[in-house]
Amino acid sequence: MRIVAKTKQSEIASVYIAELKPDTLIEFTESVYPNIPRIKKWIITVSTLDGCPVACKFCDAGFYYKGKLSKDDILSQILYLVDTFYSNRNVPVEKFKIQFARMGEPTLNYNVINVLKDLPTLINAPGLMPSLSTVAPKGCERFLDELIEIKNNYYKSSFQLQFSIHSTNQEQRNNIIPIQKWDFDKIVSYSENFFQKGARKISLNFALDKYSELNVDVLSQYFSPDIFLIKFTPINPTFSAEINKLSSLFTLDNSNKELIKKIEDAGYEVILSFGEQMENRIGSNCGQHILNFLKSGENLKDSYTFDLIRYET
Repeated sequence: MRIVAKTKQSEIASVYIAELKPDTLIEFTESVYPNIPRIKKWIITVSTLDGCPVACKFCDAGFYYKGKLSKDDILSQILYLVDTFYSNRNVPVEKFKIQFARMGEPTLNYNVINVLKDLPTLINAPGLMPSLSTVAPKGCERFLDELIEIKNNYYKSSFQLQFSIHSTNQEQRNNIIPIQKWDFDKIVSYSENFFQKGARKISLNFALDKYSELNVDVLSQYFSPDIFLIKFTPINPTFSAEINKLSSLFTLDNSNKELIKKIEDAGYEVILSFGEQMENRIGSNCGQHILNFLKSGENLKDSYTFDLIRYET
């Protein structure tokens, strides 16, 4: 793996663009929270695919798909950052989250399972918490079944699972996530096997457009608040969101308190996952900085506006 570019900003987050082979560029990020030192909380987000075949309507990774990354390709992203900040691979971070969510739907690549098996032997990180977000594509059964064993054998309660739903209206959900995927009944059935009392609840993630539907009665019909929590993320400024004319329901100026109260009154814990505005400009919140790199500087309003440091061949 060869780093070909990175964003200049590093106090909050950095985006790295790496070349695996002449026709394969991937990206990964590392970030911290403002006023929280890295030793308290550190987040790495890695790619699992070269592009993504799912092509969610607000995600720039879906502009192309060239295939799965190998186990070593995925590990190299993690170990590059670990070695950069903790060269002895002892990571004393209290909450060290590794998210398999930068480029690609992780359940489409079985090599992610092998990475999760190997990680505890490659780094000494007592605070390690893998985080896997999925839209639950049809055919991911083997992956997710083995994920239960991985979680129980290696990570116990230190594992974060998220299903990205984005709407309780099935027509809208199919439009936003344009592939065949599990229905709500199957997500619930699986989650009842995955969840252990006293462990982290499973997140249902909603990146809501201003026209998206979130029906609390539908939530309550399927998803028990004893197992699931509701997580809201904004639709960040991306090329895809702009092309598809998607506008985030949740913004830094509008937390939609009425909707949140309805959900909390139904018994759910609610998390608002808002990154720093600076992260949108850096391009680390969401999106795909590779597009900006390939287009040699085409920017979006409030996104991808930090310069890239380009490394010579």
